[in-house]
Amino acid sequence: MKGKLQINKLLLLATSATCGFSAQAWAQESAQNVATGANRSDAEIVVTATRRVQALQDVPMSINVATGEQIERLKIFDIKDVQQLAPGLELRNDNGRNNTATLRGVSFDPDQGTGPAVDLYFNEVPVDAQTAFTAIYDVDQIEVLRGPQGGLRGRTAPSGAITIRTRRPNLSAIEGYAQATGTEDHAFNVQGGVSLPLVQDKVAIRASMLVDGNRGAQIRNITRDDWSQSRTMSGRLSLALQPAEGFDINLMYQYLNADNRVYPQIFGPGNAAIGNPPIGLDDRAALAEGRSRFINNSHLLTLDLNYDLGPVTLAFVGGHQETKLTQYGENDPGNAIHGYAPTQVTRSPYNVDTAELRLLSNNEGFFNWTIGGYYTKQTGNVTVDRPLDFIPSLPGVPVPVAPIFPVAGVITIPVNAETMALAGSVRLKPTDQLTFEAAGRYSIIKSRQSAVLNIPGLAPISILNPAFNYKAHPFTGSATLTYEFSPDLTVYAAYGRSFRAATAGVGVPQNTSRDLAISKQERSDSFEVGFKTAFLDRRVSLDVSAFYQKFDNFISRFTGIATDQGTNLDFNNDGIPDGFFVGPPDGTVDTNADYNYNGDATVKGIEATIAGRPTDYWDVSVSMSYVKARYDNALLPCNTVDPVTGLPVIVPEPAFGGVNNVSYCQRSSRLADVPNFTLTANSEIRFGSGPVQPFIRGLINYRPSVFSERQQFRYSHRELINLFAGLRGDENKWEISAFVRNVLNQKKITNIGTSNSTITGNNVIPGGAGVIFDSGYRVVNVTNPREFGISGSIRF
Repeated sequence: MKGKLQINKLLLLATSATCGFSAQAWAQESAQNVATGANRSDAEIVVTATRRVQALQDVPMSINVATGEQIERLKIFDIKDVQQLAPGLELRNDNGRNNTATLRGVSFDPDQGTGPAVDLYFNEVPVDAQTAFTAIYDVDQIEVLRGPQGGLRGRTAPSGAITIRTRRPNLSAIEGYAQATGTEDHAFNVQGGVSLPLVQDKVAIRASMLVDGNRGAQIRNITRDDWSQSRTMSGRLSLALQPAEGFDINLMYQYLNADNRVYPQIFGPGNAAIGNPPIGLDDRAALAEGRSRFINNSHLLTLDLNYDLGPVTLAFVGGHQETKLTQYGENDPGNAIHGYAPTQVTRSPYNVDTAELRLLSNNEGFFNWTIGGYYTKQTGNVTVDRPLDFIPSLPGVPVPVAPIFPVAGVITIPVNAETMALAGSVRLKPTDQLTFEAAGRYSIIKSRQSAVLNIPGLAPISILNPAFNYKAHPFTGSATLTYEFSPDLTVYAAYGRSFRAATAGVGVPQNTSRDLAISKQERSDSFEVGFKTAFLDRRVSLDVSAFYQKFDNFISRFTGIATDQGTNLDFNNDGIPDGFFVGPPDGTVDTNADYNYNGDATVKGIEATIAGRPTDYWDVSVSMSYVKARYDNALLPCNTVDPVTGLPVIVPEPAFGGVNNVSYCQRSSRLADVPNFTLTANSEIRFGSGPVQPFIRGLINYRPSVFSERQQFRYSHRELINLFAGLRGDENKWEISAFVRNVLNQKKITNIGTSNSTITGNNVIPGGAGVIFDSGYRVVNVTNPREFGISGSIRF
């Protein structure tokens, strides 16, 4: 009953004057419509989810859409904040670099090395999350596509895709915008763009830029007397050519530099024995002595070409991305050993070339078709500078008993992967109301991965032995059946099949079993039914969909798993183990590590949105998602904690056939630490229709509490409310507004470490087990504090 009352309160707020912006697809709304209150419907919202221009109501898929104008009004400066507009979508960054996306209860960690669960496209070119999530500016439209993506786009993804389309040059007129925003919490964002026609209706350019800075969650590093902060600069240049009627060329180049210094926040009782005091969530504190920094330097080039040849159109999409990601990560974030700052440095080049050529029929009648080829290749050597230091220790002594002996290990992972695909689709429309469409994609996926550990004085050690040579020939695709009962009611049924290739783990500890290093390939089949309708003279729309998806060998990442690597050898007989492990597990926890692992799973749920414009001056939208995503009694890596010491131990699992380097648990738990139910609501009220129009708008996101089996922690419910109030000029030529984010100033944990932050020492007693130094803190991520700001924009 209490939960229902909370939801009812949120729905009441969503439809009141205290809330902010408009309807479900939030899409393709002109400035004139905003000013005049013109009616909208799904039929008037234009999307490209199926690789052709369609009205939203005609697309047999659950979709959310946001235009660039709406993104600017809601002060969304990071694509992760798009989740505020789409229930069931969670976009997160816990350490400054590891952007994760969760949709329909299915999560993805970029460090898996697999294809993402939710794919990202920038001007229809697939890109990595680290680059796409970092800066959002001068955007034309963002579409969130729900469900398997396996037939219409270059890569396959089991849960959905997010497509980002930048604004293109205007061939006929000068136009542009500028926007500046500042907040009380040392955050600022300045962005703008201008389009110039060079040859009327033939050639035009568009230049845009972004400068952004903030302190994120306002984390202060007590040890270093410093604050977390992020700085981003980006510039974009676009060229549009129309040399002949029906021949369009669009070329875009973007440069991005992001420097994020994100210290890991900690909280807990501390450890008085080593001088670590209690630290609460309100302290927003970090103690790490080393660097926690992530640098992204990226170049991105996209090209799309469309040539209308009469009966068919020739289309090409290509891209080149050259990105260098560098991360400095403190391996002792809780400061379990004072004066010791083991820093791991990961350098990840992301060099990708992509090309897709398609031929599309232009027939609007009974039969339409497309056929095309796709190719992508990724190269680059990932290197990990990993501390393997020898830390002398004695049981019961909370600090090292002698100086720490540094041992530097360098892991090199060459990456060489390519995908070739042949795809096609057919579309049959036997009547004006009935449409059937099927798409298929045959892919050839090749990759070679190896991992070599280099330790000074030792011969190179192959972590993946033998190297991982992989080749797969998956067939993926989709089929949909759509029936239009009337212009205001459409029903559909859809099937989709997706695939994700197997992968080798990056930086898996040496001398662990191969099942921890190599994952299996994943397949899924999905079924969906839904309807889209409009009523009250098309002032209100309602979309509802239900789906079921079955995963074979769902791939996930398990982080911070206590690992027993076997016996640590001492080649030099100097009493200092050299970091080379041999033999079976010996009962000692040698390190914590991250692993990719498979388990069967099912996902089922329902999604609904009701949105509209009840009056010419009031827009409102309420969206909900209920998804149950669970493992099917899967055997997965886990941490088992000693009830006496509270520290992780390795528990043998006789039912498991491999080497017990880690503990395994039988799970029917959630695929991701997200609740089954989520709700978003947004609304705007405008006052009057004169040359200066006051308005108020806002967003509400409701997320119930959820228990995480992986972290053994219950995440509290969250009600995030953002409010805006301001003035808008005639035809939306200018706007000034004040806003407050996180109105309730909630301090809720969004992510928490599996256990206390610890460092494992080496027992100097021969044959003795390793000693674990406990900081007394867990690493957490917490919602950003309440923040007041002001923003102004102009358009011309």
